[in-house]
Amino acid sequence: MQRGGLSEAAESVVVALAAAGDRAAFSELVWRRQSWLRNLLRRLSRDPALADDLAQQVFLKAWRSLGQLKSPGAFAGWLRRLAINTWLAEVRAAPPPAAPFDPEELAATAAFVPSAAEELDLDRALARLPPQERLCVVLAYDEGLSHGEISAVTALPLGTVKSHVRRGAGRLRALLDAYEPPAKEHAHAG
Repeated sequence: MQRGGLSEAAESVVVALAAAGDRAAFSELVWRRQSWLRNLLRRLSRDPALADDLAQQVFLKAWRSLGQLKSPGAFAGWLRRLAINTWLAEVRAAPPPAAPFDPEELAATAAFVPSAAEELDLDRALARLPPQERLCVVLAYDEGLSHGEISAVTALPLGTVKSHVRRGAGRLRALLDAYEPPAKEHAHAG
């Protein structure tokens, strides 16, 4: 089948074809899901190049194990779980960060007035969260998963997920509240 025909097919049909070894169908799945997958991994990894590498790893794992997917309708959740597990493996393999979140650093951030190129935005604030908190916050607010769904997809206890979401959201709020953009000077016509 050409992409034209596959692009009109329901995702579950395309998944079933890909699971049977149809490369064109799998290419269609990659085409449909690559932006979403890369965005998820960019939010988690804070590194666009790493996110793209991880996305390729996820798609390779998906191609190799797609035949194990029991329900073609569960593809999106299955792919998300592959992405999270791939990212978590990367986090475990990486050296620990230099310093965890430090409330005193927050005060220094508030006093610092960044240039336009250095503005603190949501991605930079997310990058300052510990990996497990970042994962839970991204899945809750970016992906719209419930605490129970996050617990299921990450294998973290429900209480831990709730704690990570609450603590991470609070830290994000503090970081973003502390940020004050430079005052813009307005020219007055008189």
